[in-house]
Amino acid sequence: MKKLVKGILIVLIISLILSITVFSLSDSILSSPERVSPSNWIKEEDITVKNNQVIFNVLNPTWAKFTDTNSMDPFIDEDSHAIEIIPDSPGKIQVGDVISYKTSYGIIIHRVINKGEDNKGIYYLVQGDNNTIRDPFKVRFDEVQGVVVAVIY
Repeated sequence: MKKLVKGILIVLIISLILSITVFSLSDSILSSPERVSPSNWIKEEDITVKNNQVIFNVLNPTWAKFTDTNSMDPFIDEDSHAIEIIPDSPGKIQVGDVISYKTSYGIIIHRVINKGEDNKGIYYLVQGDNNTIRDPFKVRFDEVQGVVVAVIY
């Protein structure tokens, strides 16, 4: 009888260990680490979806098209289109936002990965989602053309 009880206890302990292991593995497989996402530029009450149109109630929207640099793949590619809005102050742009900005190379669209302030004011460090390193310069608010608020594929 003692051997039977001991055997049942061993089976129960092994089952418990396996259950905990499977639960831990499934939790790590089914979830991903949190990443910084764009901030909420358009509130839900400012979006209307109808049978034949979508309406964004925003001020100063602009249309953006992209060149084939692959720096923002898979989020944005050369066949994507976007709606941008012009931010009215440097403080509104947050880490995670995707901005377009002027450079001597033309207009670049990358994600803000850091935001800081120095003796010249607020700056943004940016990087393409598909790039391994960030852009080598600080982006200033007066260089920002817009913030991407919608991507159309």
